[in-house]
Amino acid sequence: MSDLLDELADVALNALHQAYAPYSKFRVGAAVRMDGQTFDGVNVEVASYPLSVCAERNAVAAGIAKNGRTLEAVAVATEASPPSAPCGACRQVLAEFAADPSRVRVIAVNDRGERREWTLAQLLPDAFRGTDLP
Repeated sequence: MSDLLDELADVALNALHQAYAPYSKFRVGAAVRMDGQTFDGVNVEVASYPLSVCAERNAVAAGIAKNGRTLEAVAVATEASPPSAPCGACRQVLAEFAADPSRVRVIAVNDRGERREWTLAQLLPDAFRGTDLP
């Protein structure tokens, strides 16, 4: 799993430089592994902040567009120290595609080599999932 997380971290760090964050200057790159394939994404910020989209959600959308359905691992790259974890909305989206959130590793990195790691279940315990719907 360590090799996979290192690979995803590299993809996320490379994506970070393509982020569009002209207002906040908080650039984010993300990489997800879904069904054995890697997909990247960046945050896209617009003047009407609520319409902005996070890197993690863009990476998941890229995976879904290529028929990815099962999330295996996630990397998020920021320039923050310590590296930033996914926001709450992204945690919820990630949980939607995790068969077992306790087995999905999430890594946060920055370009200074700092690293933090969790499981998705640690980041979003007792997530609301499709099985909770009547």
